[in-house]
Amino acid sequence: MINALLPPLRHAVVLLAALAMTGCAHAERPGPAAATPLAEVDTGTLQGTRNGTVAVFKGIPYAAPPVDELRWRPPRPALPWTGTRAASEFGPACVQPEVPAASIYNDPPARTSEDCLTLNVWAPERADDAPVVVWIHGGSLRIGGSGLPMYDGSEYARRGIVFVSLNYRLGALGWLAHPELSAEADSGVSGNYGLLDQIAALRWVERNVAAFGGDPDNVTAMGESAGALSLTYLLTSPEARGLFDKAIVQSPNSRSFPALSEARFGQPSAETIGATMLDALGVEGIAAARDVDAQTLTDITTRRRFVVQGTVDGKVLPRQIVEVFDRGEQARIPVLIGFNSGEVRSQRIFLPPAPDSEQAYAERIARGYGDLAGDFLRQYPATDMEQSMLATLRDGIYGWAAERIARRQAEAGVPSYLYVFDHCYPAAEARDLCAFHASELPFVFGNLGAESLPARWPVPDGSDDAALSRAMIDYWTSFIRDGQPRSEGNDAWRPYGKDEAYMRFAARPEAGRDPYSGMFELHEAYVARRREQGLQWGLLVGLAAPDEAGD
Repeated sequence: MINALLPPLRHAVVLLAALAMTGCAHAERPGPAAATPLAEVDTGTLQGTRNGTVAVFKGIPYAAPPVDELRWRPPRPALPWTGTRAASEFGPACVQPEVPAASIYNDPPARTSEDCLTLNVWAPERADDAPVVVWIHGGSLRIGGSGLPMYDGSEYARRGIVFVSLNYRLGALGWLAHPELSAEADSGVSGNYGLLDQIAALRWVERNVAAFGGDPDNVTAMGESAGALSLTYLLTSPEARGLFDKAIVQSPNSRSFPALSEARFGQPSAETIGATMLDALGVEGIAAARDVDAQTLTDITTRRRFVVQGTVDGKVLPRQIVEVFDRGEQARIPVLIGFNSGEVRSQRIFLPPAPDSEQAYAERIARGYGDLAGDFLRQYPATDMEQSMLATLRDGIYGWAAERIARRQAEAGVPSYLYVFDHCYPAAEARDLCAFHASELPFVFGNLGAESLPARWPVPDGSDDAALSRAMIDYWTSFIRDGQPRSEGNDAWRPYGKDEAYMRFAARPEAGRDPYSGMFELHEAYVARRREQGLQWGLLVGLAAPDEAGD
């Protein structure tokens, strides 16, 4: 039924299926004499564990379990406890569908539950007003969790950073809008529950991070893929304003999103999509839907290709992302942002069919791009269609979005730092997966070993890998500390500006300018045209672009 509602978005739907009190003092500073670290937060006392000089606290509730009548409601305050609560195990990840066993991203969490709104803290020994980073995991807003081994924050804590990671509601449980939900809400809107979870976690950090030695006035939010998309939401949401001071955004996108209650930009309203999902569940209203088993609900809506995304509701998300940035209404904070040169090499299944000939390729582009076709074919020539198709999808989704945000922040007078991750190593090269989507993560976290990675992930095995990882963590942690990415002995990373400065992470960091000349201008012109025509943008690009005459 969702296909009937979204006929112009079928390619996009498939693509998206691959692809969001009082302060407390220290109870005990982590130190060499302490057998177990303790922390006093606003709901009670926590007892963590120790990993060398790092104090680790896992599975901390930051909101009440969103079950039963709390399903599809904004997060409520976490319940206090008496005595000392053990914080030695990750909480369950939020309910999610299975990932195909053959997928490079197959890394199922140990446990899942609707009772999943927890976070984790890695704190340096004897931290005092330490910088804080809050990690928002990726997974197309459908899968993933904060307890995956790749996301272990120990390296950041060893470098003096308080590292926080969080879970948030996924799939239809976290992002469904519906007329009944809007009517029952005090705000008058629905959807965006996963985003509201992230905001609740940031508020928890503001109230409680001092208990772990963190500085609530120096917080950086960081995320990749769906986490990066979440950060673009957070940068534009009034509800998140002032909750973080800097942002690290890895592989974002700024596509058009459905409005709450009206069809716009060629998309049905979010409430209409939600009503269709209830039809798929075979229930007649929200009360009945709240009685459906969480896993069953998730599996059915996944099979019916529910597109998990934010809703432009006029309140939590006041406008389209691009419009907020164009109006200068985004959070004016320093941003470190970028994308990978081989983003969709691990997602070739989402490429449209290749034409039979170079002439057919050129003709198809002419139908979709009109007077922009010449610029398109110079950027993505027909002579190497597969590579051009990969580059088109990379740039149309990730590259354009990253550079656009860097530009708008620079225009707003705040520093932004653009990067391209372009590193390859033998195991990735052997599978034609150089710089694939998310492949920067082991380097950013310093977790390069097979024990930290999904089973089918090409394990970094290059001679430059460890040094590159150290350099990238240097840049990331210095940005977290003071908003300026630096790495001693490596190239200076200049802010993005009129010279389009950026950093290329290849065998080593290499400073440069204008990473893909003409890329941003082409996609910006195409998106501007789509916006002017009131049509959807950001996913249907290249060979998947609708015929201009058909619009």
